[in-house]
Amino acid sequence: MNRRDLEKVHVAIPGLVDDLESGKLDRREFLRTTALLGLTATSAYAVAGAITGEGVVPTAQAQGQMGGTLKVSMFVQDISDPAIYDWSEKGNIARQVIEPMTQVGADNVTRPYLAEGWEANDDLTEWTFRLRRNAMWNNGDAFHAEDVIATFERWLDPATGSSNQGRFSSLTTTSGDSTVMAPGAVTKIDDHTIRFRLSSPSLSLPESMGDYPALITHRDFAADGANLIANPIGTGPFELKEHSVGERAVLVKRDPSQYWGEEVYLDGITYIDHGDDPAAGLAALASGQVDLLDRLNVEQVAAVGAIPTLDLYETVTGQTGVARMRVVEPPFDNLKLRQAILACIDHQRVLDLAYQGLGAPGEDHHVCPIHPEYAKLPMRAQDYAKARALLAEAGYPNGIDLSIDCVAAPTWEPATCQVIAEMLKPAGINLSVNIMPGGTYWDRWMSAPFGFTSWTHRPLGVQVLGLAYRSGVAWNETAYSNPEFDALLSRAEGTLDVEARREIMAEIEAILQNDSIIIQPFWRAIHSAGSKRVNGFSLQPAYEHHYNRVWLS
Repeated sequence: MNRRDLEKVHVAIPGLVDDLESGKLDRREFLRTTALLGLTATSAYAVAGAITGEGVVPTAQAQGQMGGTLKVSMFVQDISDPAIYDWSEKGNIARQVIEPMTQVGADNVTRPYLAEGWEANDDLTEWTFRLRRNAMWNNGDAFHAEDVIATFERWLDPATGSSNQGRFSSLTTTSGDSTVMAPGAVTKIDDHTIRFRLSSPSLSLPESMGDYPALITHRDFAADGANLIANPIGTGPFELKEHSVGERAVLVKRDPSQYWGEEVYLDGITYIDHGDDPAAGLAALASGQVDLLDRLNVEQVAAVGAIPTLDLYETVTGQTGVARMRVVEPPFDNLKLRQAILACIDHQRVLDLAYQGLGAPGEDHHVCPIHPEYAKLPMRAQDYAKARALLAEAGYPNGIDLSIDCVAAPTWEPATCQVIAEMLKPAGINLSVNIMPGGTYWDRWMSAPFGFTSWTHRPLGVQVLGLAYRSGVAWNETAYSNPEFDALLSRAEGTLDVEARREIMAEIEAILQNDSIIIQPFWRAIHSAGSKRVNGFSLQPAYEHHYNRVWLS
């Protein structure tokens, strides 16, 4: 494409080409940003390849073999209401039936899905999305703009309690004590065109539409009881035939003539829940009872490598866990106490002891080195003299007894908490680790004064910060509220130039470090494993299951 054609897609793209040519922008960020601005992935890879000489469009897969049921070991959780999904496992089942507007691939590039394309205005405050005209719900209804609008209305209704309020905060306004969808924020242009008007610029709008709770439901979903299990109407290539929490979910191939995309190879997918014991899932894989594991515990990586019939999958991600303090709950409303706790942490040592060194040390601000806007700050060293001094300033010169809640599985989470507890002891902080079954912990995760929570990968740092730390959003488990942070985050979300965004992010990261609301010990490499008869599978950084081109040999 020539510069004039690129400018027609978005006025900023020729400048991004210049930045790639000059070395100011790396190839990965060029691909991600131009795709978000509406350039097709094929064109983005081609332009980048012509400049850098690196691989062009990812190699097309070989023609697959039709038939067979893929069996996957994974937790089978309640998937009734997609708007309030809080685990990627829920999205993995539902995604086969209902679909997102966009999809973030294994290469971390966002591509059109139910939206066939989009355009943004120059300052990223108005986005126009074009919907697929050939998509159809499995009840025979045509897919159109009313479905998307109804879904967004539910997401942004405070009564729903959806984390999507955080993802799409630029579409909301404050009304009394509530945050609601702003008038005119989402409007229908015609049956297959929707316009989004944002209160502040946001580059990440298309990317947020690919997150696992951002699945589009039928326009009558709420009127029909808001229950996907009871009424599994979807646009996807599979239909839900059976679902039993804690046991299994069965999906079967939909009539391919009624599906908008390429015909899928698989006849069906069966998810089987092997419970909290990771050894049970691996044993099922090794014996041929299942074909894939949703995820592999870090302790099992070596074992998989020793089994010749299995393939090991690994990818570098923004997956992490945070030991977070709820800043409105005593004693964690005491800044000096929080700072004393963080002064005790040796991040690399936690990584080595709790996760076998398979990742990178964290910096207590939840922005990952793989995020394009990440700003490198000086690594903070473990300092017990500082910790004891801060503890005395906090009013605890003789130490303090604390407790942290965490789940029993996966095992790296309690292991991390135990390592943190040992690191706090020399400062006089006695931390007991309260290990709970998953159901018990997740019933109270938002209210626990001190808890350890795993967070999945998001392609942009601004996305996870908006979900977790912006004032008032649904998943703000720390109850953190800092107007300066909120304002800087809004600026970063609307800044296209990655260097300028990184400068803003340096300020944001420093604020989070100083306010000391989380111990973010490390970033995780993630793993999965599968039978060698599985073809076309790639491990997506957020553990999302994209099985449309997967086949069994």
